[in-house]
Amino acid sequence: MQYRDLGRTGVQVSSLALGAMNFGKIGRTTQDEATAIIDAALEAGINLIDTADMYSVGESEEMVGKAIAGRRDDIVLATKASMPMSDERNHRGGSRRWLITALDDSLRRLGVDHVDLYQIHRWDPATSDEETLSALTDLQRAGKIRYFGSSTFPAYRIVQAQWAARDNHLSRYVTEQPSYSILQRGIETHVLPVTEQYGLGVLAWSPLASGWLSGAIREGREITTSRSTFMPERFDITIPSNRARLDAVERLAVVADEAGLTMIQLALGFVTAHPAVTSAIIGPRTLDHLHSQLAAADTVLSPDVLDAIDAIVAPGTDLAAHEKYDTPPSLLDPSLRRR
Repeated sequence: MQYRDLGRTGVQVSSLALGAMNFGKIGRTTQDEATAIIDAALEAGINLIDTADMYSVGESEEMVGKAIAGRRDDIVLATKASMPMSDERNHRGGSRRWLITALDDSLRRLGVDHVDLYQIHRWDPATSDEETLSALTDLQRAGKIRYFGSSTFPAYRIVQAQWAARDNHLSRYVTEQPSYSILQRGIETHVLPVTEQYGLGVLAWSPLASGWLSGAIREGREITTSRSTFMPERFDITIPSNRARLDAVERLAVVADEAGLTMIQLALGFVTAHPAVTSAIIGPRTLDHLHSQLAAADTVLSPDVLDAIDAIVAPGTDLAAHEKYDTPPSLLDPSLRRR
């Protein structure tokens, strides 16, 4: 396992991080299975575990908490908040009112007195940067969080938050957690240059592109992945963007075979090769999934392989741009772009 600096915090984290989104109802992973996955991940050298309050509405945090009991000090523990936790209108967002409550709820579910990294799951356009950063700074000074970061923020919002922290003498985001894979390379255009400029650690989620790069999806095979069962529209190959992904996967499979790599090794090796990326977050649902992904822990892609990938999916290109989660609100809500 490789270890890298988490931005400029001085904290060392593994180049593969364990994501816990599949623990509980979402991935149908039981407590015993989650504990076994965490045991194996820690034994392999992973020291960063990432979860969120909204993963199976708190169930993932509870499972992680039970699995790490008695060894919390050896783990860099990360969770997230701001996504809706109920139908109540104020049980979401980046307000001081909600973040203080949400963090206390997360600490209770995790069974700990602090988390190492607390992340704002999505930018909240209804809340000012000063409001959110002020609340996070106070929580940090209270010892409940060590650092805080953002997740899936557009590049301009990352910059705005850095300026707001400086102008208001508040602590700043020290990490960003964006979606990044061979098939979704858009963040190379703006986000990653910004994170490098400000010295942010980058924890890349969905490096296997929701299973497209797992090796299980190939031409002529029925797509039966777990994700395809509840997001079928993302795997319908009659849709042009999905057809483009499948065509790219077939060409990438040839590159992997010629390099003596699995598709998973190719995919994870690509993400961790970028100098701005600290860790790739893997989200195994089973122990077999974990072991297949751990095989990529020390994968280093040669320049020829990286060039071959660039020839298939050009740098800065998203093959499914409509699936991005950092689209500015004005592009989603017509009322924000019309007088």
